[in-house]
Amino acid sequence: MNNLLGFIPQIPVAEATEAATDWITDVFAFLFDPIKEHFGSFMEFISENVLMAIPPFVFILIVAVLAFFIAGKKFGLAAFSIVGLWFIYNQGYWEELMNTITLVLLASLLSVIIGVPIGILMSKSKVAEAILTPVLDFMQTMPAFVYLIPAVAFFGIGMVPGVFASLIFATPPTVRFTNLGIRQVSSELVEASDAFGSTGSQKLFKVELPMAKATIMAGINQTVMLSLSMVVIASMIGAPGLGREVLSALQRAQVGTGFVAGIGIVILAIIIDRMTQNLNRNKA
Repeated sequence: MNNLLGFIPQIPVAEATEAATDWITDVFAFLFDPIKEHFGSFMEFISENVLMAIPPFVFILIVAVLAFFIAGKKFGLAAFSIVGLWFIYNQGYWEELMNTITLVLLASLLSVIIGVPIGILMSKSKVAEAILTPVLDFMQTMPAFVYLIPAVAFFGIGMVPGVFASLIFATPPTVRFTNLGIRQVSSELVEASDAFGSTGSQKLFKVELPMAKATIMAGINQTVMLSLSMVVIASMIGAPGLGREVLSALQRAQVGTGFVAGIGIVILAIIIDRMTQNLNRNKA
């Protein structure tokens, strides 16, 4: 039986993958190096010169006011935001919080910018849907740690590869929900827009996207939460933030430090999740 299984020699998948990665790194170094340098500098500017320049009291107040209005002028989310962010500041993790917010915001923004157009393409083309669906399945089922390997190979260590890994991990929900939302638009509405002589772009921007807005926003919510879930994993390749504190505490067996940093991530996750959910309800 073993002879039958061993009839075909071992396929050199690992060697081929390494060779392909080395080739991509060498050939596209002219692209990866400027991205690492300039985008990394831009992220540092956002974190250190923009977010850190805002006094913590003012930042907490801004978040609380946004939460109050997004939640329909209810005090629950605003009060939680004030208490939660104050707790993070009180524990001395404010700078780490700003780095985490920078990573999550940029990764989520890039995921949405890339994901929505691809979702629109899938909704308009059955061929594109047939090709991209297995790719999305692969991206969502691959363990998140694996994304760190090409990220380090292409961009080294730091915040840029962390964003790259988060981008791959978090983009599929936006793509899928955009495709689903547009395909669920009532055929009667589409036929009515055609009857009135709407062009393809008019039908897309004035009928299909507005009707699919709630579904697309649900996908964006999932994308943001997946980006946040990559915070700890991305810290393994040098991404700063609360995730690095959790990883450091894990390596040193510092239970208390890891617990406090983990609570900080949970607080940020709850605030972002509730704000995006309420924003979706307001848009619906």
